[in-house]
Amino acid sequence: MRSLLTFFLLTYAVTWTCFFTVLARSSSVGPFLPVLLLYLGTFAPALVALVISAWDEGIPGVRALLGRLFEWQAAAGWYLFAIGYMAAIKLTAALAYRLLTASWPRFGDEAWFAIVFAIPFFTPMQAGEEIGWRGYALPRLAVRFGLARASLVLGLIWEFWHLPLFFIPGLPNYGQSFPIFMVGGIALSVAMAWLYSHTNGSVLLAMLMHSAVNQTVGIVPASVANAASPFALRTSLVGWLTDVLLWIPAAYFLVRMPRVELARTEGATAPGSCERADTTGVAPP
Repeated sequence: MRSLLTFFLLTYAVTWTCFFTVLARSSSVGPFLPVLLLYLGTFAPALVALVISAWDEGIPGVRALLGRLFEWQAAAGWYLFAIGYMAAIKLTAALAYRLLTASWPRFGDEAWFAIVFAIPFFTPMQAGEEIGWRGYALPRLAVRFGLARASLVLGLIWEFWHLPLFFIPGLPNYGQSFPIFMVGGIALSVAMAWLYSHTNGSVLLAMLMHSAVNQTVGIVPASVANAASPFALRTSLVGWLTDVLLWIPAAYFLVRMPRVELARTEGATAPGSCERADTTGVAPP
């Protein structure tokens, strides 16, 4: 547990130092340094996880962690789940908006084929977060709390880690409602843990889902024009509908995940999955 707490503290320290430096010095640095700091902050979870794994477990620990990047053997349905989850939520939110208001919400301008291309293209970029969050932290939290509760704990930590991005002008989240973002993000953390539990703890599938969420969230935008209060609860109807719809399947996943864990301890395999009985891939810290 000490190594896990060290991971969270160091990840926050590196990321928030980078992000708040961009915020504090945005008017006095050239265009290159802010971008470099934003990338460094974004990749902090992976970098810290690799350093701690090397310190605690040596080369075998690093190999085991990086090996999750190549865990690709999963049923095709889980690839569809990873790619289409947020798109399905957003399109359902648009239909709910139509039923409630008798009009359609604003749709994004991105062409569907550009989104389809962008999902695999940007998947490798998600290694910066997912090696740390789903590769290192989630299995260790699951050992202590069980996977269902671990997904909630990690979701809270993961989403709060994004907070500085809501204060940096020019970024998509600037001024938007952070509480609404966090509520939906915790539900997404549960869905990603559900994916993790059925794909042998694959970081690759987590990266794919993370990329798909980033690329499809704008299909039906929830952002509010000229928003300037990150802690306000005011947001668009689409934003509220999206959070509600994210929590409906998340509630189901939370109920079902303990049963999946019980099946593993008995040497069984959950229906439709392809994982081994031991799905943590790491020893307890």
